Amino acid sequence: MKNNSNIVSQLFGVIVFTIGILNIFLVDYRPGIIYILLSAIYFIPAQSITKNETRLKILKIFKILFGIIIIWFTLGVSDLGDMYL
Repeated sequence: MKNNSNIVSQLFGVIVFTIGILNIFLVDYRPGIIYILLSAIYFIPAQSITKNETRLKILKIFKILFGIIIIWFTLGVSDLGDMYL
């Protein structure tokens, strides 16, 4: 079960990273950089660095809620969602 959650986390990290790259090239560089930085919480190396350095672990429920907010903001509010919908 833990392996599946790691795969889903990595996949969502790639999706958010891709949204960041698209924002850099199609909309503006500022939200793109923010998305790229936010995608780091979904990648395993960044999770382990955060856990080792600060002794804080980001709970799965917060990652899920944060992911929903990212997708909602991208498709509903940002200029990237308006370009193709």
